[in-house]
Amino acid sequence: MSEPKNAPDAEALKPNNFLRAIIERDLEQGYGAERRFGSGPGDAPHHAAGPLDPARVRTRFPPEPNGYLHIGHAKSICLNFGLARDYGGECHLRFDDTNPEKEEQEYVDAIKEMVAWLGWSWQAPASHGERSNLYYASNYFDFMYRAAEYLVEQGLAYVDEQTPEEMRANRGDFGTPGTNSPFRDRTPAENLARLREMRDGVHPDGAMVLRAKIDMASPNINMRDPALYRIRRATHHNTGDKWCIYPMYTFAHPIEDALERITHSICTLEFEDQRPFYDWLLEHLAQGGLLARPLPHQYEFGRLNLSYVVTSKRKLRQLVEEGHVSGWDDPRMPTLVGMRRRGYTPESIRNMVESTGVTKQNAWIDYSVLDGCLRADLEGKAARAMAVIDPVKLKLTNFAEIFGSLEHREPCSAPAHPHLPELGQRAFSLGPELWIEREDFMEVPSKGYHRLYPGNKARLKAGYVVECTGCEKNEAGEITAVLATLVPDTKSGTPGADAVKVKGVITWVAVHEAVQAELRLYDRLFTEAQPDAGGRDFLEVINPGSKRVVTGYLEPSLAAAVADTKVQFERHGYFVADRVDHRADTPVFNKITGLRDGWGK
Repeated sequence: MSEPKNAPDAEALKPNNFLRAIIERDLEQGYGAERRFGSGPGDAPHHAAGPLDPARVRTRFPPEPNGYLHIGHAKSICLNFGLARDYGGECHLRFDDTNPEKEEQEYVDAIKEMVAWLGWSWQAPASHGERSNLYYASNYFDFMYRAAEYLVEQGLAYVDEQTPEEMRANRGDFGTPGTNSPFRDRTPAENLARLREMRDGVHPDGAMVLRAKIDMASPNINMRDPALYRIRRATHHNTGDKWCIYPMYTFAHPIEDALERITHSICTLEFEDQRPFYDWLLEHLAQGGLLARPLPHQYEFGRLNLSYVVTSKRKLRQLVEEGHVSGWDDPRMPTLVGMRRRGYTPESIRNMVESTGVTKQNAWIDYSVLDGCLRADLEGKAARAMAVIDPVKLKLTNFAEIFGSLEHREPCSAPAHPHLPELGQRAFSLGPELWIEREDFMEVPSKGYHRLYPGNKARLKAGYVVECTGCEKNEAGEITAVLATLVPDTKSGTPGADAVKVKGVITWVAVHEAVQAELRLYDRLFTEAQPDAGGRDFLEVINPGSKRVVTGYLEPSLAAAVADTKVQFERHGYFVADRVDHRADTPVFNKITGLRDGWGK
């Protein structure tokens, strides 16, 4: 796919948060003013030979290509790309592809598509030179292995041949120090020979690992000789079968940041305990002249947790593989591909992320906040149309008497958008039979009911006032049609139209020109705000009403709607023409959200 060229405009710096305060402090103090950047990522000599870095800051969004991005990732995407944009920097899209068994090109392509859909570009600004900041951790495997050999030579790493069970037992816990491996005191030469045997495929998978030599008694368990490399015979999506050993994420990630000259490595709070190792590793490699200073620094923020969804990749995969949803892009899924198909806009997601702020605490955001941002975005730009979702016929018994013929078609019109006159008018016509909502008729009205019941008048929106005279039923006593008469001289927009006062207004679509469509009425996938709270089986709280499929009728202005067209069905909410299944001859519309929160407290 081609790379996106435009990012959301930075009209002004957004409200402050602790990360912005850190960046502004660093820039004021001249942090990295002498930082050099080569033609791309590289080691210390590579960058030393390059010019001064034109980017004041460098951030990165580093997904692992082992699944589809979800709403939680949107916060990291917008945060990293937004900070780079606002402070004259660049943001890298880097794939942390160090685990070949779970990574696929399909996920790489999907991630790139979603980052671009959200409105962000990994292309360096023109003023910084023509350069793509699209990178892969796997392209750094040669350097990572060189760094591993350096640590071994310096006595800072060793090859451990304990079984995984022995390593786990000897690691200790929060109240018990770990126990040194019996292989910990090998000489650097012995460890180097073993490491090269690992690289050359001499030993089977799982036979040994390379570990950092730090402190098995550290109160931070992450510093108790963490693993750096493991033997894993697996074909990699990018490097093929070149390697049979692969770096661990905690070893690879800080090296990737340093090679790319990242200034502010921003991650979620679960990585806070990893920061001491992050700093330990980079400092030792910089001392050896392998990495350039200044080194990146890691900062943690609270992740976005949205109510009524799960974002665990394992649980999302379970929903797909067990058939609880139709796929990764099912409109009920919190994946970005699913939300895009549901009809959520990039602007609404970015606005939600911005409105929820950046803090040092994990927080739950109610789903209604996202829907509110969506409504605010679509209210000002989605065209209007009438649609009937639960149809029953309305027969106008005096139509021929009023217009002279049952074949007459009385033209009507309404604004495409009430506040955007430049969008023009939408045209439709009145005939002797209409579709109306079943709830717009009651034989015996309840208190306060102002729509159709025998003897009552109501207005057909953008049409005439009608007076209900009764209904037709089948043998089972079910209502098959509502009967009414047109009230003359009450056509909307004509002189005297308001002479007959009514309290009820109903939407309608004429039978003769109605567009029949499949309407997919989506709701939240789970009935509980925190579906997996307390270890609960999240499958037990799947909402059985999260998807209903009905046949509805739309006004003719939607006959030419193309996939991904977003529209407000008056009374019902916002809908979108399904980007996969919608066709002109078989229209399919998804409900995005109602006109107000239907899950009110």
